[in-house]
Amino acid sequence: MSVSVEEKQLERKLTRRVLWKLDIHVLPSLAFVSLFILSTPSALPLSTSIFLKLWLANFIDRANIGNARIAGLERDLHLHGKQFNTALAIFYVSYILVELPSNWVLKRFKPSRWLPFLVLVWGSVTTLSGLGGLLPGIMLYLSTLYKPHELQQRVGIFYASASLSGAFGGLLATAIIKMDGVGGLAGWRWIFILEGIATIIIACVSTTFLPADIQSAKFLTEEERTFAVRRLRISHGVTTSAPLSEPAQRITGAPTSEKDLEKATETRVESPSAEPAVVVESEDEKFEWGEVVRGLLEPQVWMTAVSYLGIIVSLYSFSLFLPTIVSGLGYSGPEAQLRTVPPYVPAVVLTVVVAVASDKLKWRGPFILMFLPICMAGYILAIAATNNTQRYAAVFLIAAGIYPCGPCILSILPNNSAGHYKKATTVAFQLALANCGGFVATFIYDSSQAPTYIRGHSITLGFVIMAWFAMAANVLYCVWENKARADGRREDNLRKYQELWEAGKTRAPIGDRHPQFRFTL
Repeated sequence: MSVSVEEKQLERKLTRRVLWKLDIHVLPSLAFVSLFILSTPSALPLSTSIFLKLWLANFIDRANIGNARIAGLERDLHLHGKQFNTALAIFYVSYILVELPSNWVLKRFKPSRWLPFLVLVWGSVTTLSGLGGLLPGIMLYLSTLYKPHELQQRVGIFYASASLSGAFGGLLATAIIKMDGVGGLAGWRWIFILEGIATIIIACVSTTFLPADIQSAKFLTEEERTFAVRRLRISHGVTTSAPLSEPAQRITGAPTSEKDLEKATETRVESPSAEPAVVVESEDEKFEWGEVVRGLLEPQVWMTAVSYLGIIVSLYSFSLFLPTIVSGLGYSGPEAQLRTVPPYVPAVVLTVVVAVASDKLKWRGPFILMFLPICMAGYILAIAATNNTQRYAAVFLIAAGIYPCGPCILSILPNNSAGHYKKATTVAFQLALANCGGFVATFIYDSSQAPTYIRGHSITLGFVIMAWFAMAANVLYCVWENKARADGRREDNLRKYQELWEAGKTRAPIGDRHPQFRFTL
């Protein structure tokens, strides 16, 4: 049945309204909280302010330990040699261990409660133990609110706040360390105290505003809510389908009324020639270890994780040691703090621009392959530099090349994994593997290398090159697999899935196994 011009106009109008309301109620709060966490020195690297708040608080809390270091933390705690690096590395143990279980329980405890809870714990326990679940949880949560190729623009907004946190953290630290001596406490201690308190307050406020899902978003009208749910389900297409058969009904208790069949057919509008099927929506899917195994064995998880590990080595070492590197260039005190701000400005702009372009073109990996060479050029300049001006220019290239890659790589698996628990596993496992780079990042730079830090730059350059080749492999894999599906060489996936279903071994939808599913490059 053809769609009238009026209906198309109404659909566009509703789409704009729904996306606008989601953006202003979800993104600001998540990003702001995350920025504060990443900027408070205790770590490493929906209303108009909740998603943005979460992510900004996260990043400020994690990045400002570098600012606290040059403000006297290392001296006052009598840290010598690699003791500061070891303290940073301890954070990653709990960070990595909680990635997977956090995403598995996200749906049960509701994102609107679980994500602010993680931030509350982070702000309360300033040793950073146990907050690794925030980023994978945010990615999984956003993928339940936006269509696949609307995702990276939103990820780019809150990830840009990570770049912003580097600048904001330096400015904030400059102001806070002036409290040195107040209450008998050193200035770097006040950085922990004030930013930790701010993070706790933001986390508590976030529980009030974040919706658990589209269906419970009170800021949407009934018409908008119905439309938003429908557009999401249509975007899922064939991935939510399951066989319609008597054994299938015994497994799921799926009704076979005319109304339910009509719903199934409507949801699968993108493949009208397919056979009728039961629809297993994300909110109805039950936890299965088989889906976890599918996620762990997904080739894209391993290739993107290796690439992200290389990116993280650069990203974390940059945010953690930029203040130290700047102080090694001859700056000290407030001047050193302020000199850490400018390199983040182009990084913020490029992160958002690339995110928008990535959704428009439906590219992820290709942009990473374009921007990592800029980062490489920065490290090469830093290694070859003969004066401080060249070394300072190098950090601009490093930031401009590495930060735009983050949203790209974070959006690949939410786009290319289907089935709630497989997606939850792939997103979290990718981050768990990649964050092992944190152990490397914390030991690459030490004061003995000042002011050139040639060894640290050389090691990081090697990891960035590794990241480029791993991402190239993932892009080629997606091209190859999409061609195989277009040529009809994955039709056997339907038979294999049918056998699992009828044997009672799965209740999950077919997900990304469907031969009509296509991977985003």
